[in-house]
Amino acid sequence: MALRDTVDFLLYDWLQVSHLNQRERFADHSRETFDAVLDTCERIARDKYAPFNRTVDVQEPQFDGEKVILPQATHDAHAAYVGSGMLSAAQDYDIGGMQLPYTVESAANAFFACASVSIGAGMLTMGNANLLMAHGSDMQKNVFALNEFAGRWAGTMCLSEPQAGSSLSDIATRAMPDVHAADDWQQDPLGQRYRLKGNKMWISTGDHELTENIVHLVLAKIPGADGKTIPGVKGISLFIVPKKLVDTQGQLTGERNDVALAGLNHKCGWRGTVNTLLNFGEGKYPVRGAGLDGKGAGAIGYLVGQPGEGLRCMFHMMNEARIGVGLSATMLGLAGYYASLDYAKNRPQGRPMTAAGKDPASPQSRIIEHTDIKRMLLAQKAYGEGALALALYCARLVDEQHTGTAEAANESRLLLEVLTPIAKSWPSEWCLEANSLAIQIHGGYGYTRDYPVEQYWRDNRLNMIHEGTHGIQALDLLGRKVLMENGQGLQLLAARMNATIERALQTHSAELATQANGLAQALQRVGSATKKAWSTGEPSQALANAVPYMQAFGHTVLAWMWLELALTSQGEGTAHVGRRHAAQFFFNFELPKIGAWLNVVESHDMTCAHMPEDAF
Repeated sequence: MALRDTVDFLLYDWLQVSHLNQRERFADHSRETFDAVLDTCERIARDKYAPFNRTVDVQEPQFDGEKVILPQATHDAHAAYVGSGMLSAAQDYDIGGMQLPYTVESAANAFFACASVSIGAGMLTMGNANLLMAHGSDMQKNVFALNEFAGRWAGTMCLSEPQAGSSLSDIATRAMPDVHAADDWQQDPLGQRYRLKGNKMWISTGDHELTENIVHLVLAKIPGADGKTIPGVKGISLFIVPKKLVDTQGQLTGERNDVALAGLNHKCGWRGTVNTLLNFGEGKYPVRGAGLDGKGAGAIGYLVGQPGEGLRCMFHMMNEARIGVGLSATMLGLAGYYASLDYAKNRPQGRPMTAAGKDPASPQSRIIEHTDIKRMLLAQKAYGEGALALALYCARLVDEQHTGTAEAANESRLLLEVLTPIAKSWPSEWCLEANSLAIQIHGGYGYTRDYPVEQYWRDNRLNMIHEGTHGIQALDLLGRKVLMENGQGLQLLAARMNATIERALQTHSAELATQANGLAQALQRVGSATKKAWSTGEPSQALANAVPYMQAFGHTVLAWMWLELALTSQGEGTAHVGRRHAAQFFFNFELPKIGAWLNVVESHDMTCAHMPEDAF
């Protein structure tokens, strides 16, 4: 119940989500309906996910040359998840949704990530469908998005290529108008039809038998009349490329698209999630018409939006996925925390550092009685629960963006722009550190497969790379997000933090006042560092230490989260005491770290940039 109690506190006591039913979209809901959703997801996670987390880790996906083979447990978990209705939980009633607040949907999905992030839930399928709802045509919404929400089909995002990971401007996949298929190719009801040829790498859930079809969203470039493409990201377009071809009624035509599984990637973590290399248009499955080579080669794809706007459209899914990765990292951190807390309460080792403890015949202490074990547990609690608060705060901003006043919606948009790199990067770094501490608490047992904490660490190590590496998030934060629209997002965030600081000072609590002043100083320092980083106007100098900047920025945001939680935890009870101690830990042990990080930012330290390659 530890996770459920934390979720309930964050949703109801802190974020006050029950008040959302005062808005027309959520008028049919109440705490009772929210609780029913949380109960269902908690039960499915407990029964269908958690018991098989180790199973999917050791029984990796296999490719028999025709299809991908997954453990039966994965099929059962997926069926249960689809049956819960969570794929369309936040969607409109008229397309089969529940019209749940996104905040509640996010909290409910946390149970699955905690139970087995490797089995997975519906993050990519929902993100794929949500993108199409925002940027697709009516036909694309009806045929592709609605079948994904219904769980008939799954969805992917195909960005990276073997030679182009984070550098999307260098992708080589090409899309040619399918002029040989029909004279009226541009009038195809599913969208302007193209033939795609290229290779995509690191495609999660890129092939499997869990659903009857898979909808790939693929970035590619359209050559001009001269055969050349527009350089950079402005030349990128977005295409729907289904694994199996479909008609306008959403039925399979019986024809396989020219999308071939080239191989599976075998990873250190998330081993239950299929990860693929896909070849588009290699001719293994030639399809109708002449195709690129006159023999039907070339995967059929349907243009989404306008040519050249592919990356803009794809960011709708990427930003959603980044917050989802942050939530996954968070829940892995909390899973390790719960496991090491249970271990610490039951493992006898050593004796107290007292006179009585010097007697070797005296009873052993449980390791939770040792101060350093408490330090490591408090760190995990501070990282995990603080990160969960940030994830749900961002989800609450999404609800505000969709159902609030015009002013509130715009503010939420700006805040999300600034917070998304933090919501992705901070949990993926610090909840990974939490998993390392969980291993440490277990001692030698921690790195054996007798206990789950080593798997949590392996799973979590991928999240600093998933959906944009740590360095990419840092460049996005300092190079774009804090500057965009004349820094309005950063100013709004500072205003929110200052409002929390004022509330804390007005309580006349010495402890809260100390924390409020600590946050105020950190906020001032981050603001100063932002200006100094860009004071020379030279991007190479400003961005040389973008990661330390992001680390300091993230710690400041999490200190704000913990001050908010401390303010909401002023009552009696062990849970409130625990949160207040975690807040105190964060302010005393973690927030002081920002000074060292910001020193190199403010001084434009070029130690790393100026290191000669041959000196390594």
